[in-house]
Amino acid sequence: MLAEYLPILLLFGVSIAFAVGSIVVSGLVGPRLPNPTKLAAYECGNEPLARVRETRFPVKFYMVAMLFLVFDIEVVFVFPWSVVFRELGWFGFGQMALFLVILGIAFVYEIGRGGLEWD
Repeated sequence: MLAEYLPILLLFGVSIAFAVGSIVVSGLVGPRLPNPTKLAAYECGNEPLARVRETRFPVKFYMVAMLFLVFDIEVVFVFPWSVVFRELGWFGFGQMALFLVILGIAFVYEIGRGGLEWD
């Protein structure tokens, strides 16, 4: 029985080791003496014009974030379902089809509202 959980425990251990290792390597390799040149904007080359804390983000930003979360959660439900697909039979297939239809309607609604357009 414990052998069935071994891959999950191994994945959990690898993920914890990766997280701790990333933090340790970042502390060892990261900049030690920050100066204005190291702290300057480098991605686009432009200095920020406004303070982020005082700036309000548009609602579309949050709509896209929520859409991402919805479809991210969908993958969380579809993956375990696909593992036990044969054991669930037609009832499980119908439930997942209903779930995917509801998500499809939400996606079409989001496209219709222009939630994926960056004006």
